[in-house]
Amino acid sequence: MKWDDIGSQPCSIARTLSVLGDRWTMLIIRNAFTGMRRFDDFQQNLGVTRHVLSDRLKRLVEHGILIKVAYFDRQERFEYRLTEKGLELYPILLSMSKWADKWMDEGQGAPVQYIHKTCEKRFQPVLVCSECSEELHAQQVKPIFIQNNETMLNKKKQA
Repeated sequence: MKWDDIGSQPCSIARTLSVLGDRWTMLIIRNAFTGMRRFDDFQQNLGVTRHVLSDRLKRLVEHGILIKVAYFDRQERFEYRLTEKGLELYPILLSMSKWADKWMDEGQGAPVQYIHKTCEKRFQPVLVCSECSEELHAQQVKPIFIQNNETMLNKKKQA
């Protein structure tokens, strides 16, 4: 299978990777969450080529993760802001950060700490069940693969 075809797979992770699946895209999104909005700021911070950055920003706009907003600085230019769809990527970044702090720390400690604005306390991201609020671990989750709605309906009838 070619990389360009990965988004057509009936797999939520493959579909996500078809949009976010390279290092520059995730770093752009990380920077957007820190408040970075302008092309030159992304380019300077990441050291990515202008061509690659332009391509990644265009794809994020096409997929509705970022929106281009015009501003003027001698000439019309654009800022890139997270949309509601883009903001929903935050748990992914927090989970990646938690994983890296645990497994790739090398004794240096976490480079970023997170504070919950409501209670003003530092926190560690935790994945919990939406139904019972219990913390989730891989051993406690059973995936059920659904090929289509008909398969799901047939399984319910058999039960």
